[in-house]
Amino acid sequence: MPDATVLPESLSLSATGADLLERIVLVMDEPQDVVNIAGVIRVMKNMGLRHLRVVRPAEWDAWRITGIAHRSDDVVERTGHFATLAEALADCTFVIGTSARARTAQRNYGYARGWASVIARRCSGGEKVAIVFGREDRGLSNEALDRCDGVALIPTSPEYASLNLAQAALVLCYEVFMAAHSDALEALPRGKRSAGPVTRERFERMHSALEGALERIGFFHARESASVMRTFRTLFSRADLDQHEAGLVQALGYEVQKFVDVRLPRLHVANEGAPSSSAEGPKGDGPSLESPSEESPSEESPSEESLSEESPSDESPSDEDLSDAR
Repeated sequence: MPDATVLPESLSLSATGADLLERIVLVMDEPQDVVNIAGVIRVMKNMGLRHLRVVRPAEWDAWRITGIAHRSDDVVERTGHFATLAEALADCTFVIGTSARARTAQRNYGYARGWASVIARRCSGGEKVAIVFGREDRGLSNEALDRCDGVALIPTSPEYASLNLAQAALVLCYEVFMAAHSDALEALPRGKRSAGPVTRERFERMHSALEGALERIGFFHARESASVMRTFRTLFSRADLDQHEAGLVQALGYEVQKFVDVRLPRLHVANEGAPSSSAEGPKGDGPSLESPSEESPSEESPSEESLSEESPSDESPSDEDLSDAR
């Protein structure tokens, strides 16, 4: 029986595997104990991960951390500090959160091993992937999980299911390490017009524009907005949007808002200013919003051509933005 402590040659730290791990960032959201931070950093050193980001840690003591996780000065010095989780994830294209249990809301759940292979495949295509860990006492909030494309679960004995933060990090990072150093992974071919995966910043702008559009048309009158938008997040994460696709949805949201706020009031004004039916002829002959007269359009009513030529609102993505997405 082979010695389990010795890696086969095929699993040694290859240049390809190291390149994949270089594209992974670990994010600790509001860690409470410096000992746990040091434990996660030690795990990172064990598994060849180099990039850590922390969001509002309760304590950060570099001297204590390096005293617990020996020879980890490079990771500690490179660690990024952020005020919000959104800022920590802004440049990432794929985000996996962690949870000790399934939540009430339906999310894209999967086990650590399954997500590890997905992470390795995405990194092989040049993406930057984030793995997010929550605070020790209550994990990630629902709002934090909303920013994740999927949620990794680690199966444990139901008699004692709890893992501490460093243990959970070790299991997930080990699976990622093994996936990164398995058989060489080839990136899937992309079309010539592929815009690349959507960044978290662009994803949030798209989500905000869509929410504004749904609010304008009264979609939330009989529905709870947070629940609806959470469902859309799950849907779009599963769809794996690229930059161009996200930009298209964002533009749609802004155009709906502009139509409701600007164009629709103009149409009502034009309709009210049209000659009354008593002056023009039998009832029903005059122009209306629902059935405009094809022969005698109101002079004040904007034509299709003039509507298309209006300048977009300040919030609507510019042509340059959309061209960047293409």
